[in-house]
Amino acid sequence: MTTITLTIAGSDPSGGAGIQADLKTFSALGAYGMSVITALTAQSTQGVDAVLAIPPEFIEAQFNTLYQDIQIDSVKIGMLMNKEIVIAVHHLLQTNPIPIIVLDTVMVAKGGHPLLKSNAVTTIRERLLPLATIITPNLPEAAALLDCNEAKTEDDMQKQGCELLKLGCKAVLMKGGHLLSHESPDYLITQDSIIRMTFPRIQTKNTHGTGCTLSAAISALVPKYNNLEEAIKQAKNYLQGAISHADDLTIGKGDGPTHHFYHWW
Repeated sequence: MTTITLTIAGSDPSGGAGIQADLKTFSALGAYGMSVITALTAQSTQGVDAVLAIPPEFIEAQFNTLYQDIQIDSVKIGMLMNKEIVIAVHHLLQTNPIPIIVLDTVMVAKGGHPLLKSNAVTTIRERLLPLATIITPNLPEAAALLDCNEAKTEDDMQKQGCELLKLGCKAVLMKGGHLLSHESPDYLITQDSIIRMTFPRIQTKNTHGTGCTLSAAISALVPKYNNLEEAIKQAKNYLQGAISHADDLTIGKGDGPTHHFYHWW
């Protein structure tokens, strides 16, 4: 049976991140993808030039039109931009249940452009984390959610992941890409276990959209495996392959995208 997964996120016209990356990931992993757009961006591989938020009532209209017609197995939440959009998405998911909710706590673009207003962080923490099956923060995002210093060690990562778990989500995937180490360790933290997952770092500048791609892959694979740990392992395997083949593409003058369809071309 086909997995149907929805992305609620911003648009990246360069195709490397946001809903474009999510839909590519869903397709590559055999899921049928749909989207609710929260923001439009003017961006390329060289950075974000402008952002335009979609009115909350139109975000609700997009979602309701889909939900009334199509059974959704999982949802990945990405860029939400502001407090009003966070509140709207919380209301939609609270009143229209979806079995799997993957929350990618997107706050800042790779080039440094803010993608979430500061007053929305508290709203995400209080409203969306308790609904989430899993959240996938990188180290700066985890620190912002906890209002603390950024983790510098793997021990710090585990402690912060456990603190995030206390805020109500069912699981936390702490991503260690910002650590200064030869590996890129992640920690899957649940009420029952702490599991370390790691891969060697790949030397490439073409990593635009890796966070979007990983969370989208998890959203596509959890319904398939019905096992969070296995789905994350397979999602990380897929992302590792996409990064490994990123240099096969020649896209733009800046930080290029990963290769979502490396299995085929």
